[in-house]
This record gives sequence, structure tokens and C-alpha cells, in this order.
Amino acid sequence: MPDTTALTKSTDAPAAATDAPAATDAGPAPGKPRSLWSDAWHDLRRNPLFLVSVVLILLLAVMAIFPSLFTSASPRDANLAEHYLQHPNWGHFFAPDWLGYDVQGRSIYARLIYGARASITVGVVVTVAVTITGLAIGMVAGYFGGWLDTILSRVTDVFFGVPFIVGAMVILTTFEERSVWVVILSMAFLGWTSIARVARGSVITIKQADYVVAAKALGASTFRILTRHILPNAIAPVIVVATIALGGYIAAEATLSFLGIGLAEPTVSWGIDVSAAKDQLRNAPYVLVIPSVMVSITVLSFLMFGDAVRNALDPKMR
Repeated sequence: MPDTTALTKSTDAPAAATDAPAATDAGPAPGKPRSLWSDAWHDLRRNPLFLVSVVLILLLAVMAIFPSLFTSASPRDANLAEHYLQHPNWGHFFAPDWLGYDVQGRSIYARLIYGARASITVGVVVTVAVTITGLAIGMVAGYFGGWLDTILSRVTDVFFGVPFIVGAMVILTTFEERSVWVVILSMAFLGWTSIARVARGSVITIKQADYVVAAKALGASTFRILTRHILPNAIAPVIVVATIALGGYIAAEATLSFLGIGLAEPTVSWGIDVSAAKDQLRNAPYVLVIPSVMVSITVLSFLMFGDAVRNALDPKMR
């Protein structure tokens, strides 16, 4: 009598083998690998430090672009007889007298809102200028090398050896009128060295990659290699340095204005307000503390933003 158990097993075997490919076809397709930027964005969206800094920066940007949304008072209207060092009225939220009045009888709250425009403008424009300048110099020095790299590196060392605040003070004292653009040009003239060094190091590493060597072998022009192959892969560390430096430029502008070398009246600036209030620390400390806190919050916001971007773009920080 034949073994029915063995017969059943042998009959079921082909069916199982037939079902195997169907199960494989029904499985999920392997996901497409993410790029550096998509991976960084994925990390940034889940970083509370990044989210808080973005909210603060957006608020400061709206204050700088549309200050009338926050107050109807003018930052230059002064009534010395009635409002000289008038104390804050904490019950009148967002009113002109909410944060009190300064030594000229001007609303501190209004000057706090309008002062964001000068600080943000200086910080952003200087950062863009030094990034473009430093990136161009660093890419040229790192890609071509040789005597051109030697000359550009020595020039960078000379500028890097000049203390930033001292050098800016020397430049600004040569101008009779120190407008926002004069301060921007003086700071941008000295601030490109760090980005140039970072860009040079990145380009030296990337130009040895296989895809750059292949592009040269295929006869691609130097401009195409720099813009299509090297720049997209060398920009990440430059962005990290630029975002962190932005907060430093805002602090530098406030420092120069505090020393009386930076922005001057009638420009509305937090540094000017701090400088004007330094003699009232005992009588009315709020006149000095309020704009100082605003400078600190602004600088801290950009530093947190830069720190979060650095952690997202640097694989060693993960």
C-alpha cells in the first residue's frame, strides 16, 4: 500500500514553490536613498532647537520688514518734557509706554521694533557678501593650487590677522557719515577669511573625487566643473559657517554702535540705544537692559539656527 503522507507532501511542494515568486513581487520596493540635503531636512524638522530658532527669526524678520504691524508710534518722536525716563507701564501691552521712555522721551517699545531693521539688514547683507567673496576666493585657490593658491592664502592670512572689531573701527573712523551701507562694507571687507579657508579645504578634497576626474577627462570646462560638480558638494560646510557667523555680525554691529563708531543717529539701532543709556544704569536700568536683551535674543536665535544646521549637515555630529 503506497505511503499517502509522502504523496501529499510531494504534491504540495510545487504549489509552495509556485507561490514564492508571488510573495516576493508583493513586497515593498526598496526606497530611494536620500541625498545629504533631504537627510539634513529630515533631521532639522525633528530638532526642537531648529524649530524654536526659526520661529524667532521669522518674528524678527517680520518686525524688520513690517514694523507698523507691531506699533503705530514713531521711534523718533520725542517729548522730553512729559516722557523723560518714564517708567514702563506693564499693564499697557504693546502700547508706546509699555516699556517706558528713554532719555530723549522716545518710546522704547517703538525703537525696539524699528531697531530690528538695521540689525537684521547688517547681519544678513554682510553674511551674503562675505559668503560670496570667501567662497569665490576659496574655490579658486583650492581648485587651481600652485602659485595662485599661495598668493590667495597669504592674502587671506593677512586679513585674518587683523582683529575684526579693531579693523572695522579703523575703517569706520575714516567716514564722516556712517550709514548702514558703510557699516556693511567695512564689516564685509574684513569678514570673508573664515569662509575662504573652509571653502578652500573642501575644494581641495572634492577635486580629487572620481566624478571630477571623469568630468576633466570628458573635456568639461573649468567653469562647468566648478559650478556643476564642485560647488554643490563644497557648499555644505560654507553654509554652516555662514549661519553661525550671522549672529556674530549682528553682535559686532551692536558693539560698534555702542562704542560710537558704528551706526549713528538718525538711524534707529539697538546698539545706539544701549550706548545712549549706559549712563542711566542706576537711575533707569530698564533703558539699558531692554535693548541689550533684544540683541542677545537675536544673536542667540541665529546661533541656535546655525548650530542645528551644523548638526544636520555634518555626519560626524549624528
